[in-house]
Amino acid sequence: MPLAPVSRRSITDNVFDQIAAQVLAGDVVPGETLPSERRLAEVLGVSRPSVREALQQLSRAGLVDVRQGDGTTVRDFRQTAGLDLLPRLLFSLDRVDLAAARSVLEVRLHVGPFVAELAARRGGASLEPALSSAMAHLAAQDDSIGRQHAALAYWDVLVDGADSIALRLMYNGLRQAYVPIIDALAGVMDAEVSDHAAYRKLAAAVAAGRPTAAASAAKALLTLGSEALLAVFDALEESP
Repeated sequence: MPLAPVSRRSITDNVFDQIAAQVLAGDVVPGETLPSERRLAEVLGVSRPSVREALQQLSRAGLVDVRQGDGTTVRDFRQTAGLDLLPRLLFSLDRVDLAAARSVLEVRLHVGPFVAELAARRGGASLEPALSSAMAHLAAQDDSIGRQHAALAYWDVLVDGADSIALRLMYNGLRQAYVPIIDALAGVMDAEVSDHAAYRKLAAAVAAGRPTAAASAAKALLTLGSEALLAVFDALEESP
C-alpha cells in the first residue's frame, strides 16, 4: 500500500473553522450576508481561492448558501445540516455544549435498543461468532479507555447486524462525536463498559433471535452510562 507524508492542516480548513464557529455560536444569524470573498481574504490574511473553497465546504455542511453574484448567506443549520456537524457542535467554542450532549444521550438511549431489536431479527444466530469475539475482547481490557473502545467494537457488530444503512450512518456520526472525548469520559462511563454480564445478556438475546429481549437488554445497558453522564451534566449546569 503506497503511503504519502501526512500534510498539515490546510489554510482552507482554518478558514472553515473560523466561520463555522461564528455561525454555530450565533455571532452571525440565519439570513445574514457574510462579507465578500475579497473582504474575507483581506481580514483573514489568506488568498481568495482559499476563502472560496472554505465557503464551498461551509455550503456542503449546510451552514451557508453560496450564490454567484448574490453573496454568501448564513443558513439555519438546525434545518439544513447533517450529523457530520455534530462533533463540531458538541465542542463549539472549545467547551462542551450541554444541550447538544443531552440530545446525543437521548438518541443513544432510544436508537440503541432499536438497533439491538433489528440485529436480533435480521442477524440472529449468524452474529453469535462476531459477538462472542467482541465480548472476549471487551472482557480482556484492563483499563477504562480500552473498555470503551472495545464496547464501540461490540456495537459495531450490532449495527452491522441491524442491516440498515440509515442506522449505520447515524451511528457513524454519533461515534465521531464520542471518540474524541473517550479519555475524558473514562471514569463516568466505566460502570457501563465494565458490566460484562449486561453485554453477555444482550449478545445472548440477539443470537437467540429474540428482538424484544434484545431491545430490553440494550436499554438496560445504555441506561447505566446515560444516567451517569446526565448526573455530570446536571452538576456542570449547577456550578457557578
